[in-house]
Amino acid sequence: MKISCQEVVILNPPGEMDVEDRESPCEIASDSCGLPSVHLSTGEDSDEDFSCPETSNEDGAALSHLDWLEELYEFPSARREDHDDVDGDGDLAVAAVDGEKRRYAETARMFKLRRNLDQLDCFHRQKERDVLKAREELKLCCHNIESLVEHRDNLEREIERQRAADDSVAVFRLRSQHKHLCQELQTEEELEGHINTGLKQQELVLREVEVELGRFSSLRQEVQEEQRLFQAHKNQKTSTRLQQERKASQNLQLKMQHLKQKQAVLLKTEEAGCQTKIEEGRANHKIACNYLKETIRRMQRQEAEKQQQRREFLEKRIQAVNSLKSNIAATQESLRLQQSRARVNAQKEEVRRRQLRESLEAQGINSIKHMYQQKQVEEIKRKQAEFEERQKSKRVEIVAKILQEERQVKSRRRHRGLPPKPSTCDRVPLPGRAGETLLRYLAPRPPSDPEERATPQLIRFSDVSSSSSASSDVGDLEETVYREEDHRGLADSLAEPEFSGLWDQNHELPDKKMAVAQTEVKQKDPALAGGALNIPAKKMRGPPFISKPEVIFFKDFEVGIIYKQKIVLTNVSYVTNYCKLLGVSARLKDFLSINFEPPGSLSTGMSCDMQAVFQPTINEDLKGEVHFVSALGPFSVPVRCTIKKCELEVDGQFIDFGSHVVGQTISRIITLTNKGALATLFSLDTSSCLIPETSRVQTASNVSANTCQENRNPDTTSEGRSRSVSMGTVALSEALQKEHPGSEASTTGPEIVPEARASSDGHVQMSDSHADSGDLSLGYVREGEIGPLQSLQLEVLFSPTIPGRVQLDFHIVFSDFTSKPIPIQVRGVAVSVPVWVVQPSIDLKICMFDRLYQDSIVVQSRASSALRLTFEVCPEMRKHMELLPKTAFIQARSSFNAQLKFLPRSSLSKDAKNLFDSDTGVLEVPMAVQVAGQVTAARFTVHAVVTSSELQFDRTLVDFGFCSVHQSVTSSVRLTNPSLLPQDFGFLAVPEFIELQPNDGFGTLLPQETLEIDLVFSAKKAKEYNFQLRCKSGMNRDFLLSCRAAGVRPPLQLSHSLVKFGATALGDQSTAVLHLIYPPANRQSSKSVPPVGKDAPRLFSFSVPEGSDISIAPSAGRLLAGERCLLQVTFRPRLPDKDIQEEALRLLRRAELHRVEELGRSRRAEQEAFKEVPVVTGKGKKASVIPKTSQASDGPQPDQLTESPTPAELRPWPERQEEARASLLHSFTGRYRESTVPCFVSDGDPPQDDPQAQPAWSAFNTLYLQLQCPAVQPPLVVISNSARSVIDFHQVAVGERVLKRFTVQNISPETLDLRSSVLDVHGPFSLVKALRCIRPGEKHTVVLAFSPSLEKKYCELLEVCSQKMTLEMTLSGVAVVPAVTSSHPGGVLDFGHVLQKESTTRVLKLQNSSVVAVGFRALLASLSPSRPAGGADSLTSLLRTYTDSPVHPTVGPQNFSGLSVFSVVPPEGSVAPGQSLDITVTFRPDHPSVHYSDRLTVELTNKSKVCVVDVKGAASSHNMYLLGGDVLTVPIESLLPPLTTRRHPLTELELKEKPTTPVLVTLRATYTAGVLTPAVRELQVGCIATQSVTKGGEFHWDNAGSLQQLGFSVEPSKGSVETGHKRTVTVTWVPHRGYKPHEVVQTCLPLTLTGDDTHVYRVTLMALVSTTAD
Repeated sequence: MKISCQEVVILNPPGEMDVEDRESPCEIASDSCGLPSVHLSTGEDSDEDFSCPETSNEDGAALSHLDWLEELYEFPSARREDHDDVDGDGDLAVAAVDGEKRRYAETARMFKLRRNLDQLDCFHRQKERDVLKAREELKLCCHNIESLVEHRDNLEREIERQRAADDSVAVFRLRSQHKHLCQELQTEEELEGHINTGLKQQELVLREVEVELGRFSSLRQEVQEEQRLFQAHKNQKTSTRLQQERKASQNLQLKMQHLKQKQAVLLKTEEAGCQTKIEEGRANHKIACNYLKETIRRMQRQEAEKQQQRREFLEKRIQAVNSLKSNIAATQESLRLQQSRARVNAQKEEVRRRQLRESLEAQGINSIKHMYQQKQVEEIKRKQAEFEERQKSKRVEIVAKILQEERQVKSRRRHRGLPPKPSTCDRVPLPGRAGETLLRYLAPRPPSDPEERATPQLIRFSDVSSSSSASSDVGDLEETVYREEDHRGLADSLAEPEFSGLWDQNHELPDKKMAVAQTEVKQKDPALAGGALNIPAKKMRGPPFISKPEVIFFKDFEVGIIYKQKIVLTNVSYVTNYCKLLGVSARLKDFLSINFEPPGSLSTGMSCDMQAVFQPTINEDLKGEVHFVSALGPFSVPVRCTIKKCELEVDGQFIDFGSHVVGQTISRIITLTNKGALATLFSLDTSSCLIPETSRVQTASNVSANTCQENRNPDTTSEGRSRSVSMGTVALSEALQKEHPGSEASTTGPEIVPEARASSDGHVQMSDSHADSGDLSLGYVREGEIGPLQSLQLEVLFSPTIPGRVQLDFHIVFSDFTSKPIPIQVRGVAVSVPVWVVQPSIDLKICMFDRLYQDSIVVQSRASSALRLTFEVCPEMRKHMELLPKTAFIQARSSFNAQLKFLPRSSLSKDAKNLFDSDTGVLEVPMAVQVAGQVTAARFTVHAVVTSSELQFDRTLVDFGFCSVHQSVTSSVRLTNPSLLPQDFGFLAVPEFIELQPNDGFGTLLPQETLEIDLVFSAKKAKEYNFQLRCKSGMNRDFLLSCRAAGVRPPLQLSHSLVKFGATALGDQSTAVLHLIYPPANRQSSKSVPPVGKDAPRLFSFSVPEGSDISIAPSAGRLLAGERCLLQVTFRPRLPDKDIQEEALRLLRRAELHRVEELGRSRRAEQEAFKEVPVVTGKGKKASVIPKTSQASDGPQPDQLTESPTPAELRPWPERQEEARASLLHSFTGRYRESTVPCFVSDGDPPQDDPQAQPAWSAFNTLYLQLQCPAVQPPLVVISNSARSVIDFHQVAVGERVLKRFTVQNISPETLDLRSSVLDVHGPFSLVKALRCIRPGEKHTVVLAFSPSLEKKYCELLEVCSQKMTLEMTLSGVAVVPAVTSSHPGGVLDFGHVLQKESTTRVLKLQNSSVVAVGFRALLASLSPSRPAGGADSLTSLLRTYTDSPVHPTVGPQNFSGLSVFSVVPPEGSVAPGQSLDITVTFRPDHPSVHYSDRLTVELTNKSKVCVVDVKGAASSHNMYLLGGDVLTVPIESLLPPLTTRRHPLTELELKEKPTTPVLVTLRATYTAGVLTPAVRELQVGCIATQSVTKGGEFHWDNAGSLQQLGFSVEPSKGSVETGHKRTVTVTWVPHRGYKPHEVVQTCLPLTLTGDDTHVYRVTLMALVSTTAD
């Protein structure tokens, strides 16, 4: 845990003492005070306290301190007066206390006086300095004025002189200077006055200060005297304290001696006890070892069984994989066959179409139009057939659902035992009638029925609670043919409420079963049919994510334009969730693309963004969905794309003027709105019958509640209660007309699908109409044009002339073929009643019991005189409803307002059984207004829904059980609102030991909503708790909830139960230290859970979640009473593997998409370039070339693009995962997590008889450690080495030095100063490049070296530190001893003879048997900068005798050309582990010599030698050569070529004579013990193999017969030699008779070698006999 220490600074204000010790005020100024001060101050405080003011603004502040001096000066006199007032006969003790207080006050006064006097002196010195400074400034200013005056006089004289000289230019210049000088002089004079004034003020202040100093001179002397007395008193006190300390030290020494004696006795006792414990421990150890062995054997058996199971499981998986491979191969083969078959069929179809097109063109018919029409006809037939099939299947389903619904209704009625209540509205048919009507309309009818096409009826709809009638459901079945969307089942479509007046103005009930009791609704779950829904708390209802907007809507699009829309997905589930894009519908794949980056895990309420890009290519409406998947399941976002079209609707399809008196003229306005983007012409058609193709229309707003009454208020329409109408389904015949506008109906020939019609139960009958439609007329606007997104107002007039009902039906016809005519019905009633109620239906909405509601009743009179009104309330409602006044008079042709008061009481269900339905809460009260002289009363109806205001808990008592004082216990209760209105609630006066969530116990409950409330109980003490929670609703009602709990105290305690880590960067770590304490039994509360034994040992264990960033050390242990354990909690934030794999998958997909896009662009470019090349056909026409391969076969399929490797498949790709890790580190914004780690505490040790048994644990003893772990973005990241934090040098040969680099980047906005930890100075790792300071965005490369010296594994940690984090890099490497061998063991490598200027090679093979690559170098001694000295290379050794011991130098002769005779390829390199490498040595001489030699050394990088080879060779100018004989020349030759010039010209004989080469052969015969051993020498004749000469050579000795006389013999004397071979010639010497001892026999004979040229060797044979003495 990183704790920053700050210096605490406390400044004492002026006038207060600087010390707190009242007993020893003399210690204020002492440096050796006894008690340490708790106030810390810095040196700046004293400087600030005694700093003198420097400006005149501080004079007042400084002089204000003089008031302290005056008060303190007056204090001694006041003190003496008080002392005089004390009675001399008072208590001596009180006097002593007063004396002590006065001494303390005098000391404090003395220090305050000293400080203030010092301040006054400082102020006096400052003022003196200010006066001196002002005087210096005044003196300097006077000097400047004198110089300026002198300069001005000089200028005036110069001006007069130039004026006398008549030099106007100089005069003007001098005048300007004079003016400027005068201005400066004036400025200096003003400055002089200002300085003079300031000087006077400073002198005045100085005099005042001097006066003050004089006033306080006596006080200064008094302070000095008091300081002297204080110092004397302090010295005396110091001596007294010193004596006391000496006495205390003596007493302490005596106590220490006694203590040592006691400790010695205790030590002996403890030693005896320890010895006993050691013996017991040894015995226990033996027992534990036995148990451990048995446990190990059992674990081994278990492990063997697991291994066997694992092997069986692997075999099963291998079999499954093999079968899967075979299935995949078979599937691929079948797919290939299907694709090939499809291609063949497509080619055949293309050929057929081409032939048909050619035949039609030959006949002069438009082939494109004909084929398009034929395709449309086939499509329509297919859709018609599909529709008929769906209609047949759904007909059966609907009938089954209706029958099941009837059975459920009957069973529910039998269960409740109540007779069904008759409906108050005749618009809703009974279930039986509805079924019969539905079956009648669902029955198939022939399309040629003239009545169905000629006499359509207008369908009236009631949009109540978003449900439709059975006829609308059949209409929805027709809409599926054209819209291709799924609708709700019949159970939702048949749910129509019985009481239609409750949802008049957009009031919806949350639960249909609670609002409508007798509506026959098909229940999906039979268990929910009996009562209200019991919704479990926090259960996900609906999709886990909601989108904003809810529907991705591209309205009025145009082909070729790209549209983009941003969508926000919000997690509305109760858990942390994720969101993954699956794709879009098949219909939208070619037009819609989604840009979505998975955000990872999202908490509740968090959002993520995506972008939808829509690029239309066809002009038609599109629908589909964007599919996602989350942790809670799949969900989708609907997509709608509509073209520009006319969307025409009116705000009201039915106009009811209501009842009006004859002679009035009333107008109503119909608003015609075009919500589409296309303009159209319209006209009003007042024909009597509808056209056959007119489809039904559906209202868009709520219908008025009282749709069943004959008399309708005329003002309801003007108040906005009319219904808005939207366009419905388009008929199939008009779809055909749209597709084939120019063809006849007989050409297309499709059948017209019959249209479903609604029953006429809710239709208003017109049988009693006494007038025609002449009273209803249209306004002036009867035709015109309506533009896109425009509204027009059409006027309808009602002028009744005769009492009765009047109707008018007309249509709004449009020029757009896709827009259906809109039928409008107009109704009106002409009455002659003088008094009526303006609003016949009073809707009080939803009301609560015991609450007062009021409304106004408006009564209208058209009579010519005043009338008396009597308001009556039915007897059942007189306790709950009241009309005021009860009697009133209404004036002629005026209105009267009566007040309606409604106070529903709990007895409403008993008082008004016929008017109030207790199950649904619906109240319908008929009211009447009696008019004097009028037979018919003015009636109106009051509607209301009455609900309760209660809140219900699911239980009355909450028992928390036992709760530790170090933890919290959570219990949940469910609070339900059974009302139909939202209710606010709040828990008041909540105790401090309980917490309520969510929102601290406050909130709002929606109707029928159940909220789960978490009660978090945290016991403060170990005791029993009994309390009640009071929940107050918004209606000021209280609901009590009883709770009880028992607080306990666990035996162990944590020093800190909450650890707040600082902001830790990813890759860094933070550490906190705390203690686990086991207090003794006497410190524990009596209410705690009693342990097994008093002060029994406790075992503890922390359970850290797997995969967490938290580690605790030690995580388990054992504590005795009174002990404490140090715990170290470490927080190491890191990226989850799941996020890394998802990021790697995203990067892979992006790369794949990029690759596919590049491939697609290149192919499109190739196709465009290929299409641009025209091809001339046989008829002379140019045709574009179409590539044979289709687009589907060229590019990857869309399905293939979505197939990506899963995160599990990414595991073998560490490089891609490291790239994903680096990407996440750069985009990391921060993370905050809270975790709770439980610590389980046992009740004691395990049983002694079974130590391996699990000890007893108690849930009440469990401790909880809460951790707050914020993680931030690391300022320093590794961008090289695949962003890994491990630098692995792998295996390195001992003695080598390998460098590794890694690059770090500063991604923070601040500059980082890098520093590193100290590596082991004796270790193999070292930091080569120093670290430096890097600015934001910069990179820095760190170079590390690894040079091992011993064969072992090395690992070390390097810390790269900055201000905000520490980056840990793990350095590892393995040192390996290289093992390299050579195919040549060393020694001499002889190349033999070669022709000059030709070459030969030998190969050395290096074999590396080690596990690392080993570097080597091949060194030649001839190329070494320093050849070895001494030995054969020294001149003295070359000049000595070499006949018996020939000398072979290390480096022999070199080529005359300067090139090396021997060369090595490669000169250096590396041998891979376990591999071999060939080293080629080449011998290439340029002149004849037999002394070519060199030394080849192969050594490794660590300077160890593999082999040392002495290479030698010989060169000849001819292919035949002779070997053997004695050495006649030195082995070192000059680098200069032989001289070719001679001093005298050669003679003709010399030119003909061939050069010879001398050869000396010495033969030594031995004579030992009277036995003579002949001398034998061997010579070798060889023939060099060359490419130019393929035949061998010959040799022969000339005059070989003369050798026998001297005892010499040569075998053979002549012969032939094959190329590349040698032949041995043996020379033998046997002494002849008469040989004299020590006589040398010598002869010379030539040896002729014939090859590519003839060469003669002059061989000299020298023989002698050697004895043993020799």
